[in-house]
Amino acid sequence: MTAFGNAGASFTVISILSGCLTMYGFGMATGGPEVMMWGWVAVGFMVLFVGAGLAEVTSAYPTSGALYFMAHKLGGKKWGWYTGWLNLLGLVGAIAGIDYGCAQFVSAFLNLQFGIVASPISTFVIFLAVLLLHAVLNLQGVRLVSVLNVVSVWWHLAGVALIVGALTLVPSHHQSASFVFTRFVNDTGFGSTWYVALIGLLLAQYTFSGYDASAHLSEETTNAQVAAPKGIMRAIVWSWGAGFVLLAGLTFAIQDYTATQHADVPPAQIFHDALGPEAAKALLLVVIVAQLFCGTAGTAACSRMIFAFSRDRALPGWHLWQRVSDGTPKAAVWLSVGAAAVLVAPSLYSATAYGAVTAINVIGITPAYAIPIFLRIKNRHRFEPGPWNLGRWGIPVGVVAVAWVAFVTVLFCLPQHAPITIGTFNYAPIALVAVLAAATLRWLLAKRTYVVPAGRTARDLADLEREVI
Repeated sequence: MTAFGNAGASFTVISILSGCLTMYGFGMATGGPEVMMWGWVAVGFMVLFVGAGLAEVTSAYPTSGALYFMAHKLGGKKWGWYTGWLNLLGLVGAIAGIDYGCAQFVSAFLNLQFGIVASPISTFVIFLAVLLLHAVLNLQGVRLVSVLNVVSVWWHLAGVALIVGALTLVPSHHQSASFVFTRFVNDTGFGSTWYVALIGLLLAQYTFSGYDASAHLSEETTNAQVAAPKGIMRAIVWSWGAGFVLLAGLTFAIQDYTATQHADVPPAQIFHDALGPEAAKALLLVVIVAQLFCGTAGTAACSRMIFAFSRDRALPGWHLWQRVSDGTPKAAVWLSVGAAAVLVAPSLYSATAYGAVTAINVIGITPAYAIPIFLRIKNRHRFEPGPWNLGRWGIPVGVVAVAWVAFVTVLFCLPQHAPITIGTFNYAPIALVAVLAAATLRWLLAKRTYVVPAGRTARDLADLEREVI
């Protein structure tokens, strides 16, 4: 991969056309326009600290294992072990959230085009088809994924420009600036304004995840010690700016807030009300293609994580998942999409399952970002920075990053709707506990056989580049 392709991978996994749009209905109920807009600004700013801290450590340890390898090098085997399991939970949650969101948008398109009414079963079937597509694309190798990542960057930027341009120029009515930036809406059942506003940050925090893809693909990137950390930072900055424009364009174009909020896919309702059915279908296709790009890159990152973790004998069945066929870890690709399918299965009976899936992504992957940063601070005297580093700012940036991650991890384990029933329960904490329990059990069984390579020399990287394509 080139440096641009590497940055494109993280930008594609972040995917503002996936995260912002699939979570838009959640944002409308948990704080409304005010929290969506200002929450995006605040969360994006804090994510810059996390991204910078992670980028610095990535420059020192550019490997497919990424976060867990960094944690192992800086803190020891057990730190690496639990970081790997958290990272894996977050990556699987990312694929699940991305592809189920895509399935919802496909359902909305089918409804406009053919009058097919979506149901939990039909949406889940479409979701499985999207997973299959992403598996097949990834089986073709990283060269195709790299090309798709580069195309995806321009598709996302052009798509945002097209959507915002159409929503700005075509509708005869727009909401006021006061509505967009100060309208607060609470449809959660909770009475506390502050609690609802904090829960509403999930829209932005969920979208700002997946930028570790640049680190996971570093063994397949030229000049990775510089290109991978730059890829992380570029992806965050590009997404921060473009995402703000996208959210503003959508919110200004809302014609009927109540009807939009209760639609199956609120952005589709905005397109329909503001532009008419034909233009709405065209924009939905733009979004669906962007989400397909996103899921492809997310599957690539997750499969590389599984491959690297299995290469070090951490996962049950590691003999199978570490296999490379025709230059691609094909078994790891199938495990990635299979685990995502299991994670989304509760959507068949729970209307709020998507919010739980996105929370799983955040509370799995975000702590995995922070652990290497925390260990870099704790063991600062033996940390050897790579060519891309923060210098004397490394420690203060890292402290802010770790504090923010601790805050959002607790926050998104909390209930999202009241009253709490089987249909509204946030099962993200259960998934987190289950994975940590599985990791502990597996550690007791495999800690003597779990071996992380002591380091990656230039020769090792060259060998791995030939091995993993």
